[in-house]
Amino acid sequence: MSAPLVEKTPPANWILQHPAYRQMEALEPADRAQLHAAFLVYMDLTERRWTEVSCMKSPELRVILLEGKEKDGAPVHTILPLPAHQSLSHSSVLDRGFPVLLCAVASDSTLVYQRLTDGLVTPDPPVGPFQDLDRRQHRKR
Repeated sequence: MSAPLVEKTPPANWILQHPAYRQMEALEPADRAQLHAAFLVYMDLTERRWTEVSCMKSPELRVILLEGKEKDGAPVHTILPLPAHQSLSHSSVLDRGFPVLLCAVASDSTLVYQRLTDGLVTPDPPVGPFQDLDRRQHRKR
């Protein structure tokens, strides 16, 4: 004799029940897509062991911003989670007076982080054992 089949109810959407999601939802963002993006970035940062990750509303930009430290003793970073289909002007973000880490969130939940600065920033030199092989191209005359 086999055991009777018991119909299981699907689990409730855990994202909607998460305390961080509810806190972000209480900020009443203008866009549900930006709320979802902010939550995905929050989860990514906490999985990467960022500390003191918190959320706040930016009335000027009408978005949720995140703040956190990459590690203990590190400076606080401001993160702007933005769905990839939304646009925002560079000047409106940098007018806030402090550096911002933009996180573009694709529809498949891919996250791409980009540090926004006022002007061009010279990249750090490459690190590693490199050799100059003197491979110059010579033109025939």
